[in-house]
Amino acid sequence: MEMLHNPVLPGFNPDPCLCRRGDDYYLVVSSFEWFPALPVYHSRDLCEWTLLTHCIQDESVADLRRLPSAKGIWAPCLTWCEAESRFYLLFSLMNSMNARFFDVDNFLMTAPDITGPWSEPTYLHSAGFDPSILHDSDGRKWIVSLEWETREGYHKPGVICAVEYDALANRVVGTPQRIWEGATRRGCIEGPHLYRRGDYYYLMCAEGGTGYGHCVTVARSEHVLGPYTGDPQNPILTSTPDFDEWDNDDAEKLNRYNPKNVLQKCGHGSIVETGCGETYMAHHCGRPFLPELRCTLGRETCLQKMFWTRDGWLRLEGGGNIAQEYAPASSLCENSGNSHAAAISDNNLLFGLYTPRISPLSFVDLTAREGWIRMRGQESLSSLNRSSILAHKLTSLHAEASVKMEMSPLYYQAYAGIIIYYDNMDYLLLRKSYNEKQGGAVLDILSVDNGNRVYVAGSETPVDARALCLKVTVDGRSTRFYWCYEGEVYEPIGPVFDTSRFSDEYCKSGEFTGTFLGIGCVDALFHGAYADFTDFDYRVL
Repeated sequence: MEMLHNPVLPGFNPDPCLCRRGDDYYLVVSSFEWFPALPVYHSRDLCEWTLLTHCIQDESVADLRRLPSAKGIWAPCLTWCEAESRFYLLFSLMNSMNARFFDVDNFLMTAPDITGPWSEPTYLHSAGFDPSILHDSDGRKWIVSLEWETREGYHKPGVICAVEYDALANRVVGTPQRIWEGATRRGCIEGPHLYRRGDYYYLMCAEGGTGYGHCVTVARSEHVLGPYTGDPQNPILTSTPDFDEWDNDDAEKLNRYNPKNVLQKCGHGSIVETGCGETYMAHHCGRPFLPELRCTLGRETCLQKMFWTRDGWLRLEGGGNIAQEYAPASSLCENSGNSHAAAISDNNLLFGLYTPRISPLSFVDLTAREGWIRMRGQESLSSLNRSSILAHKLTSLHAEASVKMEMSPLYYQAYAGIIIYYDNMDYLLLRKSYNEKQGGAVLDILSVDNGNRVYVAGSETPVDARALCLKVTVDGRSTRFYWCYEGEVYEPIGPVFDTSRFSDEYCKSGEFTGTFLGIGCVDALFHGAYADFTDFDYRVL
């Protein structure tokens, strides 16, 4: 039997939502503060996945500037409405979590094709986060989400609510109604998806917080607004055995780590039925460094084969409820021939690269030198406003990124180089800058560690005007930089750094995202100096 090896989408790919249109399968994942937003992966066999497009490519659609790390675009829901021949995409725009109020707006967009054009976002409500839609068999549409509770003496952090959506009027009808408080004592219910199967409405939720107590639960009802009855075997998927006592509201829940399982933090599920009648669940996971329990790659997407019991409940193929590193592959793999749609990109030089908070087209010139990326420097790489970064998701703990760069800095506020980046308060940058004490340009390493800025002693190396080849290598727990002039042999620069510091568990300012390798440029004086980059290459070792 052919097996899937989880995660099928390694690296920063959280909150996956599965969608099917005919013979095509799509996975959309959260993007938080990163642009382009809402990456969509495509497959025809549920085995091999290809990055296809992004649903939000214009920063005017979603203003993410000045938002702290881990805010921004959360938990998308992608569905195909056969009756209308249109895709529906719902997402949350998290603006603030200050004082645990969770100020969030929920939106809906539609498109005739997965590559667009997507409609302007329709505001739905701000009841909570993680909106999802059901296209019911009677033509009505229902939206479920977590309603965030802020009052004392009420169930925290909230309950699942539902509201009807009028597609003709382009708005919700009435006020969201509370329908489900959860099925376990793990707390932190979120991530609802509503399905119709036979006589029942099935409500699939995440519980336990998006950490080591995470899980997937299911409840069902004969009526869309309930009452709902929980699956007697909840949770139906998790990383850690069930526990009876009420857990805390901390999302990480380090006390729930299960040393017997490779995949941790398993939860936030969605399902799809294949043309062969199979059922698959997408969920995310984390794979931590031990003993610190630091997930440098962030939350990654997995697939599990499921089946429906005779009494109408969903179960993990092979039994139990612990997410499996190896899962049975779909029978679609036998006949697909690995045929996939080509990636859609306005320019292949930028496809698969991401920028925090803003569109890369606002600071990149692709026409100044053919085959080169000219990057204009802006604010520091710690800014929440406009930083010039292009970065690739780190998808393995054995990987490297390399680039050739030309830059002639004239003042110390202008510099550029290669970076490993978790958030604006946690990164390492091997950069070319101007140093009067050295009498000109130098290479050195800038470290920002939980907001503490350090220029790494002993890394200063005078360089001339020739093109520089820069490289950053991740080898398990060890991260190191290398450099050389074009045509020469790489040599190390600076010390070996601890890879595990790039993680939710270590970083104090960010959470929910993952590590990137990329390039960056700064001009904190005039916002006009630039660096030219070519031959940027990311590869798994």
